[in-house]
Amino acid sequence: MEQRTMVEVTSEEELRALVGEPAQHTRNKVRTTLHQLDREWLAHSPFCLVATSAADGSCDVSPKGDPPGFVKVLDDRTLAIPDRPGNKRVDGLLNLLSNPHVGLVFFLPGRGDTLRVNGRARIVREAPFLDEMVARRNRPRLALVVEVREVFHHCAKAFLRSGLWEPETWRPDALPHRARLAKALDRSGDSLEFLEAYYGPRYAEKIHTEG
Repeated sequence: MEQRTMVEVTSEEELRALVGEPAQHTRNKVRTTLHQLDREWLAHSPFCLVATSAADGSCDVSPKGDPPGFVKVLDDRTLAIPDRPGNKRVDGLLNLLSNPHVGLVFFLPGRGDTLRVNGRARIVREAPFLDEMVARRNRPRLALVVEVREVFHHCAKAFLRSGLWEPETWRPDALPHRARLAKALDRSGDSLEFLEAYYGPRYAEKIHTEG
């Protein structure tokens, strides 16, 4: 097989020469405040990705999910995201303590387009709106308050190319199930029987009862 040398792109000029310039409407679509249509999108979105970076440049992307509308719009330039119980690594929260910049992508199941929000986030432990974020009897102990700096809708090209929402492309059994992955990668001290029970039906039941 022919061996090719890896060639890096190292400047904006070189990058632009390869990919070209964005159309004017693409340049103009970025806004600094939430439109009513953005609010409606957030009211229907049950899932988002939260991207953060620490001061040293290390990055994290964390999924967040709850019933649709779990993100609360405080005003046209501010939104709040509840933090639910997890594995306690809190990688993204730790990043925000040294670098408040955050990138958010909000999904609607079955839709290829997404809502993207970039801004600055604060971690709050008490606020009046936390009482309005109760889900499955769980009041969040923390929330991210995000000051919106950029907001825009992104087209569906990646979803169309991947066929993400097309059931005929789904292959959930192509890889070992979660219990076997955990046994092989990070929970070798636990028995497979224990892990299969842990990640079985009671795992979802626990989420629904404890938030």
